[in-house]
Amino acid sequence: MTTASQQTASERPQTPEASEHDVAVLRDALGLLKDREQVAERLLASSAKHSFDPDTELDWDAPAEDGKWYWPPELLSLYDTPMWHRMSQDQRLELSRHEAASLASLGIWFEIILMQLLVRHIYDKPVTSAHVRYALTEIADECRHSKMFARMIDKGGAPTYPVSRLHHNLARVLKTVSTTPGSFACTLLGEEILDYMQRLTFPDERVQTIVRGVTRIHVVEEARHVRYAREELRRQMVSCPRWEAQLTRASSGEAARIFSIAFVNPQVYTNVGLDRREAVRQVKESGHRREVMQAGAKRLTDFLDEIGVMRGVGRRLWRSSGLLA
Repeated sequence: MTTASQQTASERPQTPEASEHDVAVLRDALGLLKDREQVAERLLASSAKHSFDPDTELDWDAPAEDGKWYWPPELLSLYDTPMWHRMSQDQRLELSRHEAASLASLGIWFEIILMQLLVRHIYDKPVTSAHVRYALTEIADECRHSKMFARMIDKGGAPTYPVSRLHHNLARVLKTVSTTPGSFACTLLGEEILDYMQRLTFPDERVQTIVRGVTRIHVVEEARHVRYAREELRRQMVSCPRWEAQLTRASSGEAARIFSIAFVNPQVYTNVGLDRREAVRQVKESGHRREVMQAGAKRLTDFLDEIGVMRGVGRRLWRSSGLLA
């Protein structure tokens, strides 16, 4: 069992070469953890080489392309349902436009939460450390991503789709009471499922060029964010007290439940001219949709299982979310 003194040591700023004692402490089911400062230095170097300004990188003045999707059809919530088979091609394309706006709206909501969690994480950390400098770099990335998503919504001409007032306020509570490991677990939840879908979107020539450009930028920069969050969550789960690990399991499971419900705003179906209640029912019953969501979450759920997050009530909540196979 990790002692209180060991926990304090693991949280102190580390030199580029971790001591033998630190290496012994910073080990989990995946093996030895890399030194926190070395990870941050590599991520900072990558950021210097592969960061983008969406305002200048993308052609926002180009017209929309006729007959192209705003999101790959196989990733749309109603794909291969009875309702989908009755829809015209124009209506399916319109659904893709609105679902892309809904996902972008969700992304902005989530990234605003993430930025607050990162600021809280570094509040007590040494401001000259590479770990803090990378966190600030990631916050800058997320600011650009949020503006980029907002511009994509505006460009597509669909409305914004905020989450429900209930989920908005539940997230307010979660981000307020969340401890550091819980914050990074929730960060990965929001990043990895969307990342899975975007990796399928940006090379897809059936999709609008502007959407492909947005998803390409997001995938490249989010890869660094995922690495940072994974390394820090592993570190936290090794060093945190038992109560905090248990809270992390419960809060990440509850976040997964909320996230799965909020993933597509049901108002999308009304705005496309569909029966909203029937559409929601068919999405819930869709085997294809369940497979897509679970495939998007699998890399994350496997990782969380390995490091001890997917236990007890946390596993039950993840299973109820439908994201855990």
